Amino acid sequence: MDCAIELSEQPSRPVLYIRARTAVGNLPQVLGKAYSEIIAYLNELGEAPADAAFAAYYNMDMENLDVEIGFPVAKPLAGKGDIQAGEIPAGRQVSSLYKGPYSKMEPFYAAMSRWMSENNITPTGVVYEFYYNCPAEVPEEELLTKVAFLVKL
Repeated sequence: MDCAIELSEQPSRPVLYIRARTAVGNLPQVLGKAYSEIIAYLNELGEAPADAAFAAYYNMDMENLDVEIGFPVAKPLAGKGDIQAGEIPAGRQVSSLYKGPYSKMEPFYAAMSRWMSENNITPTGVVYEFYYNCPAEVPEEELLTKVAFLVKL
């Protein structure tokens, strides 16, 4: 798989998020519900997302995913109910842009993992996906997802 992979240093970014556990089969519904709740709260505050929606995966257990679902925001904001305030931590990350269906991302992840191994880079175990569009807006083949592995220094 041919993908442009880069190692970069990123500043911390404030976010609003909802943390959930779910099976991968229920993920679209869980993501949709969380994004809707956060957008409604941002509207209440008179704020807007500062960047694309994201999901941060803390494990890859497809039956019990531990996922943080949210949006970067321009400044730190207070949480409310299930919506928590937090940040994408500063530090190094390995990232690349994927174009295509979510269901066919496995070879892309394998290529990124292989690249990190070849370059002696150790992931922390947390992976972010930033969703620049969604299946309701574009055909699956046009979906754009930035995958960012947080990596150890």
